[in-house]
Amino acid sequence: MGSPLSTAPTPFGHAFWHDDLEETGTNRPSLPGDLDVDVAIVGAGFTGLWTAYYLAAAEPTKSIVVLDAEQVGFGASSRNGGWCSALFPAELPALAELGGPDAALAQHAAMRGTVDEVLTVAAREGIDAQATKGGTIRLARGRAQLARASAEVDHARAWGRGEDDLRLLTADEASGVVRATNVSGATYTPDCAAVHPARLVHGLARAAEARGVTIYEQTRADILEPESVRTPHGRVRASVVVRATEGFTSSLPGHRRTSIPVYSLVIATEPLSEAVWDEIGLRRRETFSDFRHLIIYGQRTADDRIVFGGRGAPYHFGSRVAPAFDRNDAVFARLRATLVELFPVLHDVEVTHTWGGPLGVPRDWCASVALDRATGMGWAGGYVGDGVSTTNLAGRTLRDLILGRDSELTRLPWVNHRSPKWEPEPLRWLGVNAARLAFSAADREERLTQRPSLLARAVAPLVS
Repeated sequence: MGSPLSTAPTPFGHAFWHDDLEETGTNRPSLPGDLDVDVAIVGAGFTGLWTAYYLAAAEPTKSIVVLDAEQVGFGASSRNGGWCSALFPAELPALAELGGPDAALAQHAAMRGTVDEVLTVAAREGIDAQATKGGTIRLARGRAQLARASAEVDHARAWGRGEDDLRLLTADEASGVVRATNVSGATYTPDCAAVHPARLVHGLARAAEARGVTIYEQTRADILEPESVRTPHGRVRASVVVRATEGFTSSLPGHRRTSIPVYSLVIATEPLSEAVWDEIGLRRRETFSDFRHLIIYGQRTADDRIVFGGRGAPYHFGSRVAPAFDRNDAVFARLRATLVELFPVLHDVEVTHTWGGPLGVPRDWCASVALDRATGMGWAGGYVGDGVSTTNLAGRTLRDLILGRDSELTRLPWVNHRSPKWEPEPLRWLGVNAARLAFSAADREERLTQRPSLLARAVAPLVS
């Protein structure tokens, strides 16, 4: 089996998902000089590529370029946990405040449909994303978590969401899906597919290029302004400029407080034997989580590993992003301990990969997509880790906004929403890290008392 936790450093951005890509490293040229195009998109992750893909398909005559400081999929798009889900970071009541109850439900329905849209495009374009739509099981482990699970389902019913959308499982039903320890029940939704995100993002890049999109790598955008993107290699002039930078947004001039980069870290095990999977379950490759306060997430990969991640890494003062922050051996060790606590059969299983990266978090936890018609500046982001599917919805919506279409997508409540800015330092550093520590303490308290933690409720306003 080998060492239980690899401590050998991995290159910045090198996740398990990068191991079997057909293309590795930098495969595309940098911007050759000044350029005039119709649309310039900054960021060659899912948001930028979906936008380019749908726009090029709708208007083949438009000239579209995508610029990236590194390479296709360098950020969260190829380093995430591989959930293509209907989760949206803002809950229905918050969306209702933006556009009313019907608009909030329309947003939820659009997210559910987006899961299938991603899988449909992957199949149509011949992208082997190793996708399986097994849904998500979210375990309730103990009375406090079961109370939250029950409340979530009751809340869904109050909004008219039926059992085909979200349902409550008994302990026996939950254990029939995944045999974790201390299970009291669970919720289940069918609206999630386990995917290989790096294969998906690189396949999407090729599909966009086949439609005439040009992608320039190793081209840092220094300044985004109306009708222009300035880079060290030259200036791109465009009628529309789209910012699709997610976890790296805070590094752009004027955007230090637009969103904050919060690190999510991930581990992957060696391939597990059929006997081990007989003890764990996840026969349909269901993605899994539980109702603790400090988020965890996992999936069974196509080659029978477990990819397992979670929050817990600190927010870095001044919204800094650096290669060194991708690694935190203490968090990796806690993730492994949590995985073994869930599934004791994994006690001697080797962790072969450890990685991480920043995701973008807006102040009100509400993703947004927008186009300022007066300036031609567009943007999308703030997915809080729920971006594999939400980026697709953003790309289709930006297509309609850029083309001036009035559609069901452009009338969704997240369109043209502007989140408030984060507090200046040191307030945001204090608030975000205090909340992280408090949620961790609340989880420990609930394991001991089996009662919902008042601490978590008290701290929640700091980050919401």
